[in-house]
Amino acid sequence: MLFIFSFIEKMLDFSNIFKTEGPDVVYTWTIPVFATIIFLEMAYSHFNKEKIYETKDVATNVLFALLNYGLDIIMKGFSLFVMMFFYQHRLFDWQEGIWYWIAVFLAQDFAYYVHHYVDHHSRVFWAVHITHHNSDYFNISTGFRSPVFQPLYRYLFFSPLAFMGFHPWHILVAYSSIQIYGTFVHTQSIKSMGFLEYILVTPSHHRVHHACNIKYLDRNMGMGLIIWDKIFGTFEKEDPKVPVKYGIYPKMESKDPATTLFYEWRRIGKDIRQPGLSFKDRIKYLFYSPGWRHDGTGKTVKQYQKEYKEKVKTGTPLKVKEQIPESENQYSQLIQQTEDK
Repeated sequence: MLFIFSFIEKMLDFSNIFKTEGPDVVYTWTIPVFATIIFLEMAYSHFNKEKIYETKDVATNVLFALLNYGLDIIMKGFSLFVMMFFYQHRLFDWQEGIWYWIAVFLAQDFAYYVHHYVDHHSRVFWAVHITHHNSDYFNISTGFRSPVFQPLYRYLFFSPLAFMGFHPWHILVAYSSIQIYGTFVHTQSIKSMGFLEYILVTPSHHRVHHACNIKYLDRNMGMGLIIWDKIFGTFEKEDPKVPVKYGIYPKMESKDPATTLFYEWRRIGKDIRQPGLSFKDRIKYLFYSPGWRHDGTGKTVKQYQKEYKEKVKTGTPLKVKEQIPESENQYSQLIQQTEDK
């Protein structure tokens, strides 16, 4: 019992935030806040008949968060070993102060943007990240729908920051803090944040990111600041004329946790086992953009969006079914689903 009280006291000591316990302190402080906000949003959804929560979906979100956290604990030692290696061979020595911490947070936010961009543009990374997108619901609990296997490689995107001279623990504190904010923007309850729409990633921006409409695919990759998307051309504003459709296509046949977790891995396995494929093409199925096919029959997001922009440019009227990518034999089912909505 004394051990438990000692642990709680240590976690709630805010002075520990810049030490090895930093990330755990951040998460510990925010758990009751998240629980309260999720409860309030669920109540809001219920009384306003918004239907933005579903029990099984929330259970899956919690399960994936726990699995991700467990793997993160297992990988923690190795991740820090790699990052400390780069830190020991760092290019610069920084003097801690306000400007140092501003630099840490800016660098970390940019590193996450790069990480997130790769997750969407390389299929093997998308196979991990897709679990965060394959829910048909969008609410605060969706922020906990973690890419379970991400701790296996996430540190590789953060190691360059250690090489630049930022201490690994400070990098992780910045990541934890920005991730906390990024969880809050998973909501439909906040329509606009005023002038902050120009600076931060807002719920409106992130609704776009989670949409499966062609116009919105692979947009708004930031987690803290929206400036990276505006600099690198991946920004898209929420358009009231194009209502957001959440989830992925093709739809999963089952929503059980195993299917949800390994959905894209099974599709990759099916693709690379095709007879007569060259070794080079098998590798491409792993690392090229989702949608790529060796025989040219597939379409990537860029191809879908090019066709979409041409239709918009020529003034071709677009129905709901034309705003979502066609996918294999489920297109007829998709049409029915979207028209019903």
